[in-house]
Amino acid sequence: MEALLPAALLLLLLLPLLFVPLAVLARRRGGRQTPPLRLLVVAGSGGHTTEILRLLSCLSESYSPRHYIFADSDKMSEAKIRSFEQKRAETSPSSQFTLNRIPRSREVRQSWTSSVVTTLYSILYSLPLTYKLKPDLILCNGPGTCVPVCISALLLGLLGMKRAIIVYVESICRVETLSLSGKILYYFSDYFIVQWPDLKEKYPKSVYLGRIV
Repeated sequence: MEALLPAALLLLLLLPLLFVPLAVLARRRGGRQTPPLRLLVVAGSGGHTTEILRLLSCLSESYSPRHYIFADSDKMSEAKIRSFEQKRAETSPSSQFTLNRIPRSREVRQSWTSSVVTTLYSILYSLPLTYKLKPDLILCNGPGTCVPVCISALLLGLLGMKRAIIVYVESICRVETLSLSGKILYYFSDYFIVQWPDLKEKYPKSVYLGRIV
């Protein structure tokens, strides 16, 4: 069963292709092949980046370029991403990726009052960046950084400037309750994936695939 989970996740991530506008996905004109899907990946400190990179290892080069976003103070995530992409380039020389930094929306043990201010600042910073990257698909798994990025993408969609599919994968560490980011994005993501059955029971919109990382 566990051996089938990466394939199940890959199938789930392919589903958004059905909903991306035809102008993005390609109609074959003059024999041109379908273009790759621009993927935006939100990385975070702790185990978030490790988990998200494990998910990315299941995806083909059809998800390219890969645009990574992480907090400007998160040096560990940057190092892990560079190492991951260097290894990937050994088998896929044409692999493309970018590294992008935004202000951290909330520090550990930061007060809720000041967190509102820093999150708003992070959203304002993320908005032009998200517009510049124009992702077709956003993949995130719980770091606080994903909230301003996803809100920025939602705003761009509401303004008719760019519609992005948001896939949220709750961390394997979350067994009975969602993370704060999960509680927020549960209502806004297109696909919300959990890795424990208790969460599926509490949050019926979610998709339960078992352990995928």
